[in-house]
Amino acid sequence: MTATADAPAEVGAIPSMTVTLKILRFDPDGLDGREPGTEYWEEFQVEAHATDRVLDALHEIKWDQDGSLAFRRSCAHGVCGSDAMRINARNRLACKTLLKDLNPARPITVEPLKGLPVEKDLIVDMEPFFASYREIMPFLMTSGPTPERERLQSPEDRAKFDDTTKCILCAACTTSCPVFWTDGQYFGPQAIVGAHRFIFDSRDEGEWDRLEILNDKAGVWKCRTAFNCTEACPRGIEVTKAISEVKKALTTGEI
Repeated sequence: MTATADAPAEVGAIPSMTVTLKILRFDPDGLDGREPGTEYWEEFQVEAHATDRVLDALHEIKWDQDGSLAFRRSCAHGVCGSDAMRINARNRLACKTLLKDLNPARPITVEPLKGLPVEKDLIVDMEPFFASYREIMPFLMTSGPTPERERLQSPEDRAKFDDTTKCILCAACTTSCPVFWTDGQYFGPQAIVGAHRFIFDSRDEGEWDRLEILNDKAGVWKCRTAFNCTEACPRGIEVTKAISEVKKALTTGEI
């Protein structure tokens, strides 16, 4: 039998749309025929659903249009922090950012994080970021014999640093900071958040060692309270508040 009309759309079907992604490319080796180290914009059109995320669109480009496109991703559930990038001029996780929330009628710009060296396309060198994190000693420091069971802590003591335990090391906060972009020495917001998590932990005994590190010229006093870091955090951590609490501890000597 010959069909005479289109079948009705399935009830509850998710509408599709054509989305344009404008991606800032960087080729360190000149493999695409350009001069090595060239930075340029390239546009791609993707058929997507409103519920798709930017990471879905990047996957379609890499898998079906241009396999040379380079970006990081891992869990795709907003937990690993691997796919942080600048999307429409804001630091976000590509796996959490819905296309429908970005005005898909206009080109969506995608760039690497600012303030870190670009290795290729959307991939940046994270070593300066992790070097700062390592410097604040992000591990529990205790003395005496190891207890036979867990180190107990009251809910009230846990609440003092609960917010900063949420960090997933995505670097979105640090690379949104204008001081970090221009200073070259500033630890950055994440390192201070990482230190806060242990400074205010009642089980830890290294709080003053960390505070001494953060009292350095590259530490908390570089913060200009722009609030970019708090806005950029995909986990909703009150980054600026954590930094102010570290400043207060240094000023008053009380934790």
